[in-house]
Amino acid sequence: MRKFVFAGKFVFAGWMSAVLALWLALPASAFQQKAAKQTIPRLSDGKPDMTGVWAGPGFSYTPGAKYPSAPSITGFRGKDLPFKPGGEELYNLKKNGEVMHDDPQLLCLPHGIPRVILSARAQQFVRTPNLLVIIYEDDHANRIIPLDGRPHPADLDQTWMGNSVGKWDGDTLVVDTVGLKPWSIDARDHMHSDALHVVERYSLTDSNTMSVEITLDDPKIFTMPWSQTWGMHKHEDWSILEDVCEENNKDPKLIDYLNHSK
Repeated sequence: MRKFVFAGKFVFAGWMSAVLALWLALPASAFQQKAAKQTIPRLSDGKPDMTGVWAGPGFSYTPGAKYPSAPSITGFRGKDLPFKPGGEELYNLKKNGEVMHDDPQLLCLPHGIPRVILSARAQQFVRTPNLLVIIYEDDHANRIIPLDGRPHPADLDQTWMGNSVGKWDGDTLVVDTVGLKPWSIDARDHMHSDALHVVERYSLTDSNTMSVEITLDDPKIFTMPWSQTWGMHKHEDWSILEDVCEENNKDPKLIDYLNHSK
């Protein structure tokens, strides 16, 4: 009898310990999620406020360093992608030594979407309930993105920046872009066709940190869409500087160096 009671108490105690541990774990997880949500700044519409000047994917970030965000050459992956037959040759640019072919941006042509997102220059977000405005320091490019749920226009001319519309998926801002000229997608000699469809997903993790996931859907090059994610960091002491490539202040030695360093 005592042995049975002892065993029963032991089993009961073990069961209670497990329930207690589970009970303690759940509120902690919920509390952490709630705390993280409370650290995100919001506008009057309740959606995250991403306003500020950000170091985007074109920066490496070292917490605690004198200059935590350092410029770096950032690009999309070049291998292990869902290429169609012949797609890899379209995606990876074959240089011929001519600047206009190898990297027209050195001659002041626009970076376009998505390349400018990866630029090692600051980018400023201005958020209102119905608009997201992004000002890129590189070439002073800008985007005015409606957030009212409108679709893309039916008949689009192809442009460097394309046509972008935005919507919310919970606390994630989704930006959808089509109508892009065939062009480079980064500074690592990767290209896209005129069929490219770009989706950006911006998610604040706290007031000074944000992630951006970029999905590329180019049916002339890939068999399916694929994505890559980067971190972004806000700097309260940064502002957008003037960048005027059109002053024609090209450096022939720099162009020669860049052509032979990749």
